[in-house]
Amino acid sequence: MISTRHEITVAAPVEDVWRLHTDIAAWPLWNSGIERAEISGRLEVGASFRWLTHGLDITSTVAALDEFRSITWGGPTSGIDGMHRWTFVPTADGGTSVVTEEYWTGAPVDADPEGMRKLLAQSLIDWLEELKEAVEGRTGT
Repeated sequence: MISTRHEITVAAPVEDVWRLHTDIAAWPLWNSGIERAEISGRLEVGASFRWLTHGLDITSTVAALDEFRSITWGGPTSGIDGMHRWTFVPTADGGTSVVTEEYWTGAPVDADPEGMRKLLAQSLIDWLEELKEAVEGRTGT
């Protein structure tokens, strides 16, 4: 198993960050690492969504959701089983601290744990940076 954790502060209220981040169908509009994303129905525990990222066609299922605070989803793809948690915490200056934690298990991970950890870490760092840019661009900060 590999895991990674990353954090960024966004100069926007939690509600703004949450709304953009949980609008799954809009991910390809601001996240260059995601080619396609679709969800049918409401975003709630048990809901599934499908997305294409870095050549991986993933169907994820929401495992936990606390509106404006955290969301966790997971699912298998290409021999990798992953679980991804996002946490959103208001900062004293009206911004938002966004924490992302993800772990992967499976044969591809066992075959190259350090290489897979580097890939996972870079994808999450990129996601956080693009989320920050997209939210701050919308709010004019």
